[in-house]
Amino acid sequence: MLGVGQQPIQVIADPTQPRSVINYGLQRRSVLRSLLRGRPFDGVDVCDADPYLIKAARFHGVVAEDSCPICRADALSQVTYIYGEQLGHVSGAAVHPRRLAELAVKTGEFRVYVVEVCPDCRWNHLLTSYFLGDGVTRKAPRRPRDLLD
Repeated sequence: MLGVGQQPIQVIADPTQPRSVINYGLQRRSVLRSLLRGRPFDGVDVCDADPYLIKAARFHGVVAEDSCPICRADALSQVTYIYGEQLGHVSGAAVHPRRLAELAVKTGEFRVYVVEVCPDCRWNHLLTSYFLGDGVTRKAPRRPRDLLD
């Protein structure tokens, strides 16, 4: 079947089920192992969370089950970001995970990134990424008038 713009339509049985999941757990363990041994991980500062990421953790994050692996604070949060052309002005936003199911049935395809963040020591690491959506190509929604200016 061909859809809008002659692109093949991928039939998705359950648009709320994650597809093409990438788990960054091995990379996370490697970073933490290097830090415990006193070696920097490839010269990267792991406690360098952007101020916007810290704000997203406070206002949109979900409290993680574990404590922070660096400072052991209980403030560790998981922040969910969504990206995709069909999301329009919502692309790049931090959202609560409860909104993902609603967006998945209304959007053809979008990528989800889950980042763990500690607002106390600024630790941050990408945990997982995956695709959601029903596979039907749609035009991006119009920007609301209040966002035009």
